[in-house]
Amino acid sequence: MKKQLEPWRRNLYIIWASQFLAMMGMNLVVPFLPFYIRELGVTDPEAVASWSGLVYAGPFFLSFFFTPLWGIMGDKYCRKAMTVRAIFGLAISQALIGFSPNVEMLLIFRMAQGAISGFIASALALVSSTTPREKSGYAIGVLQTASSSGTVIGPLVGGALADIFGYRPLFFVVAVICAISGFVVIKFVQESTEKRISSVSLNSIIENYRYALRSKTIRVALGLILISQAAILMIQPVFSLYVDSFAINKEYLATIAGAIFSTTGLCMVISAPWWGKRNDSKSYKKTLTITIIGAAAAYAAQGLVTEAYQLIFFRALQGLFMGGLLPTLYVYVTKNTISERRGGIIGIASSFNVLAAMIGPPLGGYIAAHVGLRQNFFITGGILLSAVIIVRSFFVDMRGNDVLDAASAQDVAEVEILEEAS
Repeated sequence: MKKQLEPWRRNLYIIWASQFLAMMGMNLVVPFLPFYIRELGVTDPEAVASWSGLVYAGPFFLSFFFTPLWGIMGDKYCRKAMTVRAIFGLAISQALIGFSPNVEMLLIFRMAQGAISGFIASALALVSSTTPREKSGYAIGVLQTASSSGTVIGPLVGGALADIFGYRPLFFVVAVICAISGFVVIKFVQESTEKRISSVSLNSIIENYRYALRSKTIRVALGLILISQAAILMIQPVFSLYVDSFAINKEYLATIAGAIFSTTGLCMVISAPWWGKRNDSKSYKKTLTITIIGAAAAYAAQGLVTEAYQLIFFRALQGLFMGGLLPTLYVYVTKNTISERRGGIIGIASSFNVLAAMIGPPLGGYIAAHVGLRQNFFITGGILLSAVIIVRSFFVDMRGNDVLDAASAQDVAEVEILEEAS
């Protein structure tokens, strides 16, 4: 008789497939936004760099405020419904972006995307809430590979399609892919009917922020998410322009830029599960120190290359270390949060990632326009090294099982408080 998958594994694999499709679709177009901006009539190189930073950050201006709200609603009502809402919101917004008549409307539609989507945060909350705590490091590491795999396939396929058909049709392709992902989640994902807290005040956004900021472990992790991701995202919106600055065949610019861009995602796919398993038993502090220093060195080295093909090696190195950076911080936050608040706190952690995306891309675009594309990589490396100082000075060095024991004790205490309050 064939053994059935455990429910949490079934959900994990289905969400993985849906997130892969969504991220593949997004990465058909995101690396090439600077070239789409050129098509919309912006031709000055400095203006293209500045607009690229703003457009890339566009979704995050509103997502920063809406992501915690969606996390609260998922905790109170249904995390699966929030995941479905997010993926269909992404589909609608991509279709609107495809109709953009100018760069100003492109920015508006990208901002609307941030208000109505938020798929990754919703998927992360759903998976973390249905996975046994002792398996959460593994599950989040596996889920990270969905995003990484999408960033591998998307730019490769998107670059080739863009060189053949242009950039605008890609957004409609993405809308269809995201809609398919939504139907997959509706049909196959099952969420347990666990008891939810009925009092809105106990799970309000303000209460969840107080809960997160009162905890030193969560507070430091949130700060590291903000600093590290802001630095990393300074490069994203202008990377294709950096590739364009080298002597390459411009006829295949999108294909070449997409292939180099994908290298990081491929190596994140390879490294993320390994880092995830390591986090279930090893030192979080040591993992973060290694991954941040490695990523800093890889970014700085990209600023020293003299040929486009040299970027491939350092982008690969970057991916190997980045595969363990953000997932480690998310796992750490998850294991230090009681189950009743997990969706809301993960939403806050995601909102700090969103805040980083509000700061990093516009700053990167400004630096590229006024200081230089190459200097961006050195500055990113320097900011990441400053994050290492925070890790070594303030991060609580706990192994995965120690975090599990501490969080379990916290669960008991918090549940007793909630019962007394009710």
